[in-house]
Amino acid sequence: MAYTIKVNGVERTADVDGDTPLLWVLRDVFGMTGTKFGCGASLCGACTVHQDGNAIRSCITSIDSIGGSSITTIEAIGDTPSGAKIQKAWLDLEAPQCGYCQSGQIMSAAALLAGNAHPSDNDIDEAMSGNICRCGTYSRIREAIKLAAGENAVKQGG
Repeated sequence: MAYTIKVNGVERTADVDGDTPLLWVLRDVFGMTGTKFGCGASLCGACTVHQDGNAIRSCITSIDSIGGSSITTIEAIGDTPSGAKIQKAWLDLEAPQCGYCQSGQIMSAAALLAGNAHPSDNDIDEAMSGNICRCGTYSRIREAIKLAAGENAVKQGG
């Protein structure tokens, strides 16, 4: 069956079974390989995308559940205010090591900042708890989120 969904502001159509995970539609049908496969069971966060601004795991989200929602992937997160701040902070602090989990990490962090401009350490821990980094760059990730949260004050002051 053909499903039309809005991805990064563009309507796209995929002729797939309704229970096909969004992850595979993005990667295999639309050729958008920035969203990664990690575990296939919503445990690692590598496949995180936004559905109407909320972080979701695309490996367990079926294409038929998307409906009229808007999907944002790592390819377009830099076009959002929180995504642009997070991406800049990630680069400034060299947060990634191997980089495999980073698209999911960035998507979760951008959703956090979009809903909470000044998160506490507890807020960060809670929002990022579903994202695993095998390289263990958690402290750099936390610092990048804090830098992104304070970026406006830094830019305005200097």
